[in-house]
Formats: sequence, structure tokens, C-alpha cells
Amino acid sequence: MDKGKSIELLNRAVADELQAVHQYMYWHFHLDDQGFGPLSALLKRIAIAEMGHIETLADRILFLKGDVEMVPAGPVEKVTEAEAIVSRACEMEQEAVGVYNDFALKCGANADNGTKQIFEQLVNDEEAHFDEFDKQLDNIKRFGPSYLALQSFSASPSAGEAAD
Repeated sequence: MDKGKSIELLNRAVADELQAVHQYMYWHFHLDDQGFGPLSALLKRIAIAEMGHIETLADRILFLKGDVEMVPAGPVEKVTEAEAIVSRACEMEQEAVGVYNDFALKCGANADNGTKQIFEQLVNDEEAHFDEFDKQLDNIKRFGPSYLALQSFSASPSAGEAAD
């Protein structure tokens, strides 16, 4: 096994996950500001899951005696419209699935099954994230502004909370 190859792939994944965390949190802030509480909460929850991925990747890098490079893959995209955000999130998750499948194959060919298994788990997680975003995008497309309007109502305080 060439540990250097695995460490390089793991650090590329760290960069992608950092990018996703930054992007999802940016979108979380904007959706929250627009009153789309459930969509905002979804992005925050998935950003936190992506942070967990970074920790898993970092643990493996350190196990292989490498150094964790904490540099995001790119800048935050300044998208603030709800449907465009969810659409782009779907694309990001699909891209991650393809990349991590490729990385798993490369690690298997490099006789590093431990790292391969990490990438396979990431594929499963990213597919689950894609599924959540895809369902939201489908609802936005099916119900349009009505669905987004319902998002804003579910974020407002209930009558009992308003009295406190």
C-alpha cells in the first residue's frame, strides 16, 4: 500500500467536505433570513454531518501518519434563491457520490481497504443527503411558491410561544 496516495485522496475529500460545510452554512443563513425554517434546518443538519465526515477523514489521515490539510476546495457560491439552492445542493451531493466511488476504487487498487471502506460509507451518506435534497426539490417543483410559503409559516412561533 502506498500511504501517500491514500493520504492525497483523503485530503482531497477533506477539501470537498470543507467546501460543502461552508456552502451549506452560507445557504442555511440565507434561507433562515428569508423565513424558510425547515429548509434552513435541513442545510444546517447536513453541514454538521459533513463536519463529521471531515473528522472521520482526518482521523484516517493521522492514522496513516499524514497531515490534514484544512483548505476548502473553492469559494462559496453566492446563490440565495431557495429553489436554486436546493438544486445546487443536489448537484453537489451527486458529484460527491461520483468522486467518492472513484476514490474507493483507487484505494482498493492501492490495497488500502480501510480507506476504501471510509469512502464507501461516505458514498452511502452522500446518497442519503442527495435523497433529502431531491425530495425538497421535487416538492418545490410540484407545488411551487405554495410549498415555499408553507416553509415560512412553519418557522413562525406558535400561539403558545408568542404569549411567553
